[in-house]
Amino acid sequence: MSQQAVTPQSENFSEWYNDVVYKADLVSPSPVRGCLIIKPYGYEIWEGIRAGLDKRFKATGHQNAYFPLFIPESYLKREAEHVEGFSPELAVVTIAGGEVLQEPLVVRPTSETIIGEAFSQWIQSYRDLPLLINQWANVVRWEKRTRPFLRTSEFLWQEGHTAHATEAEAEAETLQMLDVYTDFAVNEAAIPVVKGQKSEIEKFAGALRTYTIEAMMGDKKALQSGTSHNLGQNFAKAFAIKYLSRENVEEFCWTTSWGLSTRMVGAIIMTHGDDKGLRLPPRLAPIQVVAIPIYKNDAERTPVLETVNRLVAELRGAGMRVHIDDREETPGFKFNDWEMRGVPVRLEVGPKDVQNNKAVLARRDMGKEGKQFISQDGILAQVTDLLNAIHDNMLAQATAFRKANTHDLTTYDDFKSLAEKGGWARVWWAGSNDDERKIKEETGATLRCFPLEQPEGSGTCFYTGQLANRVAIFSKAY
Repeated sequence: MSQQAVTPQSENFSEWYNDVVYKADLVSPSPVRGCLIIKPYGYEIWEGIRAGLDKRFKATGHQNAYFPLFIPESYLKREAEHVEGFSPELAVVTIAGGEVLQEPLVVRPTSETIIGEAFSQWIQSYRDLPLLINQWANVVRWEKRTRPFLRTSEFLWQEGHTAHATEAEAEAETLQMLDVYTDFAVNEAAIPVVKGQKSEIEKFAGALRTYTIEAMMGDKKALQSGTSHNLGQNFAKAFAIKYLSRENVEEFCWTTSWGLSTRMVGAIIMTHGDDKGLRLPPRLAPIQVVAIPIYKNDAERTPVLETVNRLVAELRGAGMRVHIDDREETPGFKFNDWEMRGVPVRLEVGPKDVQNNKAVLARRDMGKEGKQFISQDGILAQVTDLLNAIHDNMLAQATAFRKANTHDLTTYDDFKSLAEKGGWARVWWAGSNDDERKIKEETGATLRCFPLEQPEGSGTCFYTGQLANRVAIFSKAY
């Protein structure tokens, strides 16, 4: 792996990001424009995300299923707002098996339509509700400007789809899954997020309401990291998703959908990374501990490796993800290499450590002060505590960074100045959809969300000067 340094974040954050995803061996270019090969190390991060979410989905009663990649074009046209929202991004198959298809097939951009058709067949009465389904899949949205993990023509995600008897139940589901995403982001990815509702302009095409978790990246931009949509009865009416109520009356269902994608890998990189490369949160890191034996000759090699193997076996026995780096490279090369790849803990053992029953633990989330000498006895408890401390510290660092770069503003001039410098603006908002569009045109900042936690009372809209009863967050975003 290359030992070349990455572009400093302060010099060019975008170049830093691209340097890291390639030098940390997360991705490789593909022959198809807008698509990338996710290499094993990058895919293992996604597997950790998937495992963490999947157990949460199943704990809340959802089941996994799989639906076709190809969707009849007519399905998308049944919900007018939905197809209008996705039309520019669609990839369409018109020829298959050497013949022109009677009806074009759309390559899945999202699955509301084909799942809606299935739900209409599966649901007959109130006894079939709620129907709680999740799908792990790939989707295609033909992007013109792409960036690894954040925006690619094909990406991986999960999409939940549920049907309910009442609007209240659908709303409860929508907010429950937003809480699930928040719990995952905070407790697995060490990313603090703001839960909020999207504006009418920014909501999902065809939804009644869209909720989001927004995270601040290292360049102070926002990243929409997961969304949950109350679809109302729009898709139920388009696909005849009906049920017979207890009163023997035919009713339309209320449906939801919610999704989180490989964008979360990008969020982890940009929230935690530094000028040495990745810093991976311990609970999602493919390798939690890298063990580096240090010796100068064969006489030292044998006892050092025996000690390393013994300590690693103890850690692995408890389910810890540990790798032994026994390559014939210098310790300095290995240190830099694993720092680039963001491994949370480095375990070093040399000849003196063997003699003294000691070892060295180095934390990736800290500098030189993160290096400590420990006894080999009780190493499992010590490393376990250290991994938890690293998670807590990374979450605290990211939270402090977001707090320092979120500003309460009262004037549009101050807003424009902040949009230039970078950061989040927290403002009272009573503007129209057109006002929102004008702000985006003039500053590049968008209304990220109306936080679910709102201050009491009212204020003056920073843009219109009118009385406002809710606060919004604006920011430039990915």
